[in-house]
Amino acid sequence: MNQNYSIEPSINIIVPLFNEEVIFNTLIIRLIDLMDQFKATIEVILIDDGSTDETSEMMKQLAKKDPRFHSIILSRNFGQQIALAAGLKNVNAREAVLIIDGDLQDPPELINQFYKHLNEGYDVVYAVRRSRKSSIILKFSYWLFYRIMRKFSYIDIPLDSSNFSLISRRVVDHINSMPEESRFLSGMRSWVGFRQMSVPFDRDDRKSGTSKYSWSKLFSLALNGIFNFSKYPIRFTMSLGILAMVASFIYFGITLFRKIVLNDVPSGFTALLFTIIMFGGLQLTAIGIIGEYILRIFFQVKNRPLFIVKERIRNGKSEME
Repeated sequence: MNQNYSIEPSINIIVPLFNEEVIFNTLIIRLIDLMDQFKATIEVILIDDGSTDETSEMMKQLAKKDPRFHSIILSRNFGQQIALAAGLKNVNAREAVLIIDGDLQDPPELINQFYKHLNEGYDVVYAVRRSRKSSIILKFSYWLFYRIMRKFSYIDIPLDSSNFSLISRRVVDHINSMPEESRFLSGMRSWVGFRQMSVPFDRDDRKSGTSKYSWSKLFSLALNGIFNFSKYPIRFTMSLGILAMVASFIYFGITLFRKIVLNDVPSGFTALLFTIIMFGGLQLTAIGIIGEYILRIFFQVKNRPLFIVKERIRNGKSEME
């Protein structure tokens, strides 16, 4: 155990976990090796996001034996973004917080390079993927999403960035002051501002186990990014409505011209059916986009807590919430 451990460490490492019992021991070995070699004191905050395997029990036992580990057990699965929020709310580091995934696709040893840039005056040092070991469809989906966000977002969200980052304590405090329910950490981190820089890295494959991010969860996260940090969807709806109105006037003008000048009005229901289908589709699209905004307002105004902590173990002591 690192003898330089203190109650108020220099760095916190936040690691959200969900059903990671297979990889847990490998993760902890990597983190302990890092803490023993790193020049500043580190406390690791592990967040169990409602695991149904032995992950939470392994976290508890570890935190009771080694006070450098702080374990937070959430009452159910709230999702990765909310688990990260729970970790950020419990930081006690003086300098900065490192955010990593628990599957070891984010190499924790990269903190050495991050920390160097932090000491150069940067408040956010984030990792940018040079390569990703995943399916072609998934690679293309991520590639497309970040380019859509880059084009339409009202803030500069770096291409191919991720949650994997080292952020200063003052940036953490500003993020914690944001009460939004539908969270997209990469966007929130960019919105805060201050000096930020990227560090390219090659994202590793999972050491074991399977990804817990389903396509539906990825899609939901993408929607949070698009609707929370872009004005484009609502403006797209307005532009679509104007375009449809112009198209209808043109069609009406053509029909009137054929009626008065050519004495030839199109017969049958084809044109009418086409018009109904087109405008019906446009209306449903507009309602769906507006509904996404209303849904976010609906969940936000409830003012429910983002998460509920079931149990925490800090400094070797268990606290039931």
